Amino acid sequence: MTSSRQPILNIPPVLTATLATLVIVHAARMLLLSPRSDLYVLLLFAFIPGRYDPSLLLNGPFPGGFGADIWTFVSYALLHADLMHLGFNAIWLLAFGTPVARRFGPVRFLVFFAVTAAAGAAAHLVTHPGEMAPMVGASASISGAMAASLRFAFQRGGPIFDRYGGEEAYRRPALPLRAAFFHSPVLAFIVVWFGLNYLFGIGALSLTDEVQSVAWQAHVGGFAAGLLLFGLFDPVRATSLHRPGA
Repeated sequence: MTSSRQPILNIPPVLTATLATLVIVHAARMLLLSPRSDLYVLLLFAFIPGRYDPSLLLNGPFPGGFGADIWTFVSYALLHADLMHLGFNAIWLLAFGTPVARRFGPVRFLVFFAVTAAAGAAAHLVTHPGEMAPMVGASASISGAMAASLRFAFQRGGPIFDRYGGEEAYRRPALPLRAAFFHSPVLAFIVVWFGLNYLFGIGALSLTDEVQSVAWQAHVGGFAAGLLLFGLFDPVRATSLHRPGA
């Protein structure tokens, strides 16, 4: 008799590739680029709200032109400020990206990663118009993965409560969006998550002794996109378990 149980750290290949990409990009910047070249990379691939303010472009356009106006909504997620930033994001991506990647599959996961990154950038643009400081990091996409996991991982029989249940744990029908807000574990997670992001955002909490700028609005944008758009990516269809009167 064979068992369908899988090790908890059986990382999906698409997530391994994503993490490897983040590490390679950061290593290449740190080891191969001069400070001047790295600044050019930031101008070309980081998300800078000032890029979209015509009044700030009197000294010439940003490198990359119209193409960069589009791809920086996603490419910024591949860049990180330092090793601590990269390591912290890698840990959370491993924790919450794993169940989402197993459920969505590689193509849906990568598109979801890009969409939630773009949602985070859009939220940052709306709340920081004209800002010239570059925003980098995969936090918005990680926040999206956190939100997506809330729709299925916290149910009875889901991967949070049945870690060794095999693929079945990742194929549980998701909670409808409205029901998710009345599910106690999900609601508690959302309250704590928003509270921590607010505290990091105002500087009340920090990972180091240094003052850090946390783009918490981008986190919120990614989280909201992950929660609201989950159904567009979810390959598991709802069953009668969640139909009215069932």
